[in-house]
Amino acid sequence: MRSLLAAVAFLTRLPVGRIAAYDLADVARSAGWFPVVGILLGAIYTAAAALLRVHLPLDLVAILLVILDALATGCLHFDGLADTADGFGGGKDPQDVLRIMRDHSIGSYGAIAIVSAVALKVTAYSALLKQSDWMAAMILTPCLGRWSILLLTAALPYARKSPSVIQGMRQRSLFWGAGATLAAIIAARSARVWIAAVAVLAVSAAFGFYCRRRISGITGDTLGANLELSESAALLAFVWATK
Repeated sequence: MRSLLAAVAFLTRLPVGRIAAYDLADVARSAGWFPVVGILLGAIYTAAAALLRVHLPLDLVAILLVILDALATGCLHFDGLADTADGFGGGKDPQDVLRIMRDHSIGSYGAIAIVSAVALKVTAYSALLKQSDWMAAMILTPCLGRWSILLLTAALPYARKSPSVIQGMRQRSLFWGAGATLAAIIAARSARVWIAAVAVLAVSAAFGFYCRRRISGITGDTLGANLELSESAALLAFVWATK
């Protein structure tokens, strides 16, 4: 239970930190729970959508869902997406990329990346809410996004010389996280979920290869960026594979 609460505290702004204190070692050991935290977030978003869609236009509900996601996660992954876009877009060499990614200000590449991700998610949520089986997509998308973190931490080294919690998230976390993700996919009993999972795997493989080429590994920012890219890919797959 402590490990699960550490994962919730690390990935969300839910006030579980009041229950117990967690250090970096606890967070590293909790990585296998990341997809389960995604399911928890997906359940929250699904409950909110079920309440709102009865009273509000679906386009407005979609906007509110993206806002809820940002509030629930503290914009953690959007920040990683922006920093990664600025670093990869403006960096001349690996050291320059990593230096730019350390800068907390958002540049033109980062701004475009955030606007594009928000616009894509709003449009995809709006399209999904018009479907009869939208709940599986809403719950599984955050799960698949957090599964993508484990794919990269298991396959690639940490790119910076400074110590990081990421260095403790290795293959064992992928094993347990993949098991939880597979159980959720099977429980959904939908071919669209398998298509979304393949899309996330493909995006993570391509982005991981790009990270390896540009900075010889991963950082917390690139993990956040990959999560946003993976969630976007999953949503596109759910919309594309409409029954």
